[in-house]
Amino acid sequence: MSVSDVDRVQLQAASEADFAEIIALTNHAFRHTGDGASWNAEDMIAGDRITESLLRDDLAAAPDGHLLIWRDEAGQHLGHVRLDPDPGGVWFLGMLTVRPDRQDQKLGRRLLAAAEDFARARGATRIRMTVVDKRETLIAWYLRRGYALTGETKPFPYGDDRIGIPTRDDLAFVVLERAL
Repeated sequence: MSVSDVDRVQLQAASEADFAEIIALTNHAFRHTGDGASWNAEDMIAGDRITESLLRDDLAAAPDGHLLIWRDEAGQHLGHVRLDPDPGGVWFLGMLTVRPDRQDQKLGRRLLAAAEDFARARGATRIRMTVVDKRETLIAWYLRRGYALTGETKPFPYGDDRIGIPTRDDLAFVVLERAL
């Protein structure tokens, strides 16, 4: 894949036919810790990051949200992202995922920029997200992309094994935000 191919991030609405690929890539990128693991895997949480039932529940709970998939010209799934609008112009970004075997090609930053452009074109003035507070390398990556810590934290959903099983008892989410 050439850089020019990567520069042309074409986000498309994901369909149910894409769910299996989205779930598999999300779980691999977020939780796989063996060969081919992502540089930012959530090694403090075991199990799946997402299941089909959880994905369907999340989408049903935010019917105005957008689950977007990025495929290259050959149709290969490069990444995906979830964007949920808020009437006040603050959109929530979640599940930003790219193929770990292509992360050295700066896919994450290109997908993030495309997601921001998508939201901005639909009236977003700010993007917010939550990140597990112990993922310092990932938080630093977002800070380099113009996001800032808001000082807000949210509790980790201990006891809700639908998103995995934490291997430590001191997890929380930090909130990051960026003006568009």
